[in-house]
Amino acid sequence: MTESTDQATAPSARTTVKRGANRAVYAGEEVKAILDAGTIAHVGVNTPDGPIVLPMAYGRDDDTIFVHGSVANAMLRAGRSVEVCITVTIVDGLVVARTPFHNSMNYRSVVIRGEATAVEPERMLETLKIINDHVVPTWDLARAPSELDVKQTLVLELPLAEASAKVRGEGAIDEDIDMDGPHWAGVVPLTSTWGTPITNEDLRSEIPVPEVLTAMAGTDANPGKAYG
Repeated sequence: MTESTDQATAPSARTTVKRGANRAVYAGEEVKAILDAGTIAHVGVNTPDGPIVLPMAYGRDDDTIFVHGSVANAMLRAGRSVEVCITVTIVDGLVVARTPFHNSMNYRSVVIRGEATAVEPERMLETLKIINDHVVPTWDLARAPSELDVKQTLVLELPLAEASAKVRGEGAIDEDIDMDGPHWAGVVPLTSTWGTPITNEDLRSEIPVPEVLTAMAGTDANPGKAYG
């Protein structure tokens, strides 16, 4: 793996990859590329009831990541103005080794740490659009959120200042003792694609499927396969 020229070292000691350091990716543009390819973020917060991690939709704007949920979400409320951890992982394949001890996965993953802050009301629509359109770009094609919708929503933002990635994109790594054995080794690729849109049964008129959705059918849900 060739190190990028824009950042070859970790942004902080706590985001330095120690185990499998040769798979570390610290270059900002490469980290962003993984975030742009992902769909779900796992958000970890230490709440008054103990630590909890929940999967959430997210969006990115330049050097900031956004997650959102209901204002009734205790984890999100606890995540305001405190240290949180957000991770995004894309699995690209199963690595089958000659011994199960060396089985692995090919993956792209990002870890972001830092202090999350609540988005101010005047920026809510802007950030909600970023999150929505990261997952499916339909914000401008649907009913705009009402004032009540926005009031019932909490958005947290976290800078990418302490973000690092780890990427594996290779075959099985076995020991010499197993090389002449009778056991197979290789990679089983994992790909995910968007299917053909299915119209809701309660649609009351012949409203066509938006082109932006029909265009997604058959396309890679996680583009940008593993780095070399």
